[in-house]
Amino acid sequence: MKDYYYYCMEKMKLLRLTLCIVLTALLPGGCDMGDGYSLDNAWYSVATVNPLEDGAYSLTLDNGTTLWPAATDVPWYSPEHKRRAIAVYTLLSDSFQGYDHAVKIFDIRNVLTKAVAEDLGEKNDGEYGVDPVNILNMWIGDGYLNVEFSFKNGGTGVVHYINLVKMEHADTPYYFEFRHHAYGDNALHAQKGIVAFDLSDIRGGEEIELTVRINTFEGELTKKITFRPPSEAIGPETGTETYDLNIK
Repeated sequence: MKDYYYYCMEKMKLLRLTLCIVLTALLPGGCDMGDGYSLDNAWYSVATVNPLEDGAYSLTLDNGTTLWPAATDVPWYSPEHKRRAIAVYTLLSDSFQGYDHAVKIFDIRNVLTKAVAEDLGEKNDGEYGVDPVNILNMWIGDGYLNVEFSFKNGGTGVVHYINLVKMEHADTPYYFEFRHHAYGDNALHAQKGIVAFDLSDIRGGEEIELTVRINTFEGELTKKITFRPPSEAIGPETGTETYDLNIK
């Protein structure tokens, strides 16, 4: 009887979602799902994309919360494995088919997502660059180091190179350098960028202190940030920021 009850409840939730999506298309006033959520409310989050079959995907937020897109305004979005993205969405329902929430996606944009780069010793400056940035925000989320930063470009379309380099350091086992290579582009226009670095090589159940050295416009800066298991990491909502896409 318990399994049958669960099956009926899931079917009812699916019917409610379907009805809400249909009503949303017909009625501009939105739809209240009965769980205290409304399509008038929107959240902005950096999340990890989890590709599923037939082009479907789920999202994992920085604190481990899972989202299942029951509806979307961007059906052409193509999910990629180990990709971070900025999602704009509204909550439709709680606890749906194993996910924490069913959602409707208003917009989703990929975030530059990279592995940690190798220390090349004396070749680091030439390969990874020494051009300055300013750090706007840095946090751990779902096993990634996420960095919002500002830099300057010449408006010429030159693609800038961004990396997190794992350095050998006698006294600090988790010592990194945030690197920016402008390839000689003129520093004329202020831009914002966002990047996520996969920390899967150091994922574990314990807290680890990361040290990150950055060359800023004001000089050298060292930041310390605590790595925690994904279920304990809580990152910020990003708001409606616009980022320069000419970074790699």
